[in-house]
Amino acid sequence: MTMKVQYIERIPDKQECDSSLTSVMDTLYVLGGKWKLPLILSLVQSPKRFNEILHDLEGISPKILAKELKDLELNAFVTRNVVATKPVTIIYEATQYSLTLKNVLRELSAWGKQHRELIRRSIQRDRETRN
Repeated sequence: MTMKVQYIERIPDKQECDSSLTSVMDTLYVLGGKWKLPLILSLVQSPKRFNEILHDLEGISPKILAKELKDLELNAFVTRNVVATKPVTIIYEATQYSLTLKNVLRELSAWGKQHRELIRRSIQRDRETRN
């Protein structure tokens, strides 16, 4: 006779919940918004100049890109390298620290695929019930 063992997850106390909420809020403060994670992904692929990033991230304005790059540089996700050429060349590069987001990005990608499929099935069901 085999027994199924059920694992009951312990319910966190108020202090643990508050701490977790604070950590999530800190993360969203640093990485929140439409462009930060796509920008990091673009630079993880290869270092790029400003206009190359603009080309990669279709729809971002130069003003927003400049702001996002400054924010990411301030938070150690991006470095700004000035090359002494004429004219000066500025190359943006993802830092080693940005690679710590690998698992987060993998999980977000998996969740996004799952969510997209859920919405697709829901729309399909709605169409079938209307017909």
